[in-house]
Amino acid sequence: MAEAVARHLLESGAVAGHGKDVFVASAGLASWDGSPVSEETMVALERKGISFDGHAKRLTAEMVRKATVVLGMTRSHVVGARSLVAGEPHQDKVKVVDPAGDLEDPIGMGQQAYDALADRLARVLPGRLAEVL
Repeated sequence: MAEAVARHLLESGAVAGHGKDVFVASAGLASWDGSPVSEETMVALERKGISFDGHAKRLTAEMVRKATVVLGMTRSHVVGARSLVAGEPHQDKVKVVDPAGDLEDPIGMGQQAYDALADRLARVLPGRLAEVL
């Protein structure tokens, strides 16, 4: 979901000074490569007018090394991503999406939780992306 919202914001001009030139990808610490995006995620994105056809990917050390910035949904995600490149300068590029607090995974919490996450991402990401890019 974060990938789709971020890409939409960048392509729509919601992030001043950045647009389609920014490559956005999403990966998880416990994701299974190729797993489909949940139906609740797709509904939440559709309600925001965002189309998405991505699949899950597992985050790797190489992805962190190649990235300009890595944003984790929770502080524990940041710790996990940094551990992939422990002792390397790349760990400093891993940051939390929302410094005000974690964005918890809505799995098993119903459509309302997915919709709320999509809304929060849409509110937080424009400023955060402008800040970290």
